[in-house]
Amino acid sequence: MLYTSQGHPQRWLILGVICLAQLTVLLDNTVLNVAIPSLTRELHAATSDIQWMINAYSLVQSGLLLTAGSAADRYGRKKMLITGLVLFGAGSLVAGLAGSTGQLIAARAGMGIGGALLMTTTLAVAMQIFAPEEQPKAIGIWSAVNALGFAGGPLIGGFVLDHFWWGAIFLLNLPVAALAVVAVVILVPESRNPRGDRPDLAGAVLSTIGMASLVYAIISGPGHGWTSARVLVTAAVAVLVLGAFAWWESRTEEPMLDIHFFRDRRFTGAVAGAVLIVFGMGGALFLLTQHLQFVLGYEPLEAGLRTAPLALTVVVLNFSGLSAKWSAKLGTPASIALGMVCMSAGLVSIAEVDSGGYAGTLLGLLLIGAGCAVANPAMAHAIMSAIPREKAGVGAGINGTLAEFGNGLGVAVLGAVLSSSMASGRSLSAGLGAGQLVGAAAVLAGGFVAAGLLRRAERVSA
Repeated sequence: MLYTSQGHPQRWLILGVICLAQLTVLLDNTVLNVAIPSLTRELHAATSDIQWMINAYSLVQSGLLLTAGSAADRYGRKKMLITGLVLFGAGSLVAGLAGSTGQLIAARAGMGIGGALLMTTTLAVAMQIFAPEEQPKAIGIWSAVNALGFAGGPLIGGFVLDHFWWGAIFLLNLPVAALAVVAVVILVPESRNPRGDRPDLAGAVLSTIGMASLVYAIISGPGHGWTSARVLVTAAVAVLVLGAFAWWESRTEEPMLDIHFFRDRRFTGAVAGAVLIVFGMGGALFLLTQHLQFVLGYEPLEAGLRTAPLALTVVVLNFSGLSAKWSAKLGTPASIALGMVCMSAGLVSIAEVDSGGYAGTLLGLLLIGAGCAVANPAMAHAIMSAIPREKAGVGAGINGTLAEFGNGLGVAVLGAVLSSSMASGRSLSAGLGAGQLVGAAAVLAGGFVAAGLLRRAERVSA
């Protein structure tokens, strides 16, 4: 028995352990961007090499998220969590000692496998060890770690590169991964799907190829053109393979992803809202870094420090339990709607209130942080609670896949808005502002779509 009616006796300590594992992955996602100049100089990396160093990780991770979640449900979430940490640590060691761009790209791909396992098992374990009434607070803390990773990566990367060579940013993962492995072995209970479904190998292959193709088409669009053969062919492959995946999952006896989940309005509402929200936020935050450096004139480390209020707001509201209390009082639909209004207002503030100073950006970051603290845990909990407990790994895989897809699409589309604005003769500041406003509209739309569908689901179930 994993837990009593109150949850596992050591649930909060275990949550700290899995958040440490999660933080390792998230920091590595952002820290590499700071090292790009050093990699270009010391490894003589071309622009295409740099793109593959970044994309190899995201392609492998996004492609494997559903498969990793399914494997965790079948073979044991603790086993897969340990496996993910070991693979991530081994990949970090190879990356830190890489002597060529090819070695570093291969190491990053290996880290992507470990990252997929970690992203899915950490959330799945949290859902297993907490009783339902404590799950919103636990997911809030888990979400706050995402914000810490966003803010901490550039700061840690900047500090390390000021004192050591570029490989140190990867070797820093080793002691953290080793500590996390020991803690997981000692503290984390094993859990798996009691049915022990047979592995859905065809579903795993189709989902991996389909998602990797889709993400590759999205990240290739801005650089090669949306109508280029590379993008169109890859997108066509993604559509065909994902269509085949949906067809197969609707007919196989033991599917990796039960298509019937989409009949649940709670699930479809949360999924639709999550895509639009991450689309708007991912793209808008991508533009924010350019706004701070190119419009307000900050150095990279200074820009990183000035994004910290967003993460700190999320951390304070989630670690204190305030956001969970507000969500409990308001209910999930109202929490999501309120959070999205705050986030959208924050993006508008960054786009419109600033007049060459930081005040409008600071106000925007605080509003975005407050909105994230309330809405993101509510959205993740809506997705996870709409899925049977024994399928928690798959639920976490869906949650992670939506984040990867929405973020990549947001960066591509809002980046295209920026390019289009500048091509029409507008200034960089005006182009960035236009992108932020498009992001604000997407976030607001996502919030109300999700809230409306979730409200209808509650009325039907009542």
